[in-house]
Amino acid sequence: MIIGYYPRKLIPALHLEIDVDLSGKTSWLAEKYQNMVGATIRATQQLSDAQLQARLPWREHWTLRDLIIHILSFPELAWRSHTHGSMSTDDMRASDERLKDVVAADAIIEYGEDVRDTIIRFLQSEDTVAFDRVVPAHYGGEVTVLELLNIILSHSTHHLKQAYWFMENELGMRLQNPATEADLEGIATPEALF
Repeated sequence: MIIGYYPRKLIPALHLEIDVDLSGKTSWLAEKYQNMVGATIRATQQLSDAQLQARLPWREHWTLRDLIIHILSFPELAWRSHTHGSMSTDDMRASDERLKDVVAADAIIEYGEDVRDTIIRFLQSEDTVAFDRVVPAHYGGEVTVLELLNIILSHSTHHLKQAYWFMENELGMRLQNPATEADLEGIATPEALF
C-alpha cells in the first residue's frame, strides 16, 4: 500500500515512464519562493495584531496568525531537512513550539523575510549534494530536498490563497499588491480552496 504523494514508490508501482528530476529547477523554485513568500509578507503587512487573532471558520483552533506562520514555517522545515534529515510530524511540532511567540505582525514579517532569504540563498548555492539528499517527509514520503521544496511550495501557495480569501471575505479587506497569476504560474494547487 502506498499512502500519499510518494513519487519514488508511485512511479514504479504505476509503471510510469517518467523521471522526477528537479535539478534544473532551482532558479525557478527560487523565483517562485521569492514571489510566494514575498506575497505572504505583503499580506501580513496589511494586518493588525488584532486581525491576526481572527479565528478561521474551516480550522476551528487556528487563527489567521497560525495560517500565516504555517505558510512560512513549512518552507523553512523543508529547507532544514537537508541538514536535519527529515520533515516529520515531530519536526512540525518542534517548529510550532519554537515559533509560538512569533505573534505580532512585525515579528511574523521579520521571520518571513529570513525564511525567504535563507531558501533563496540555498537554492542559489548549487549544493547538489544537499539538493539530492533523500529525506523522509510527512508530505511526499521519501523525497529529495528539492522535491520536498517543490511539494511545500504548492502546499504553502494553496494556504496563501486561503489567507487571501479570509482577508477579503471574512475581514472585508481589499488586498494590496497580492501575488498575481504570473507570480504563481506553474505552482500546482488544488482548484478548491477548502
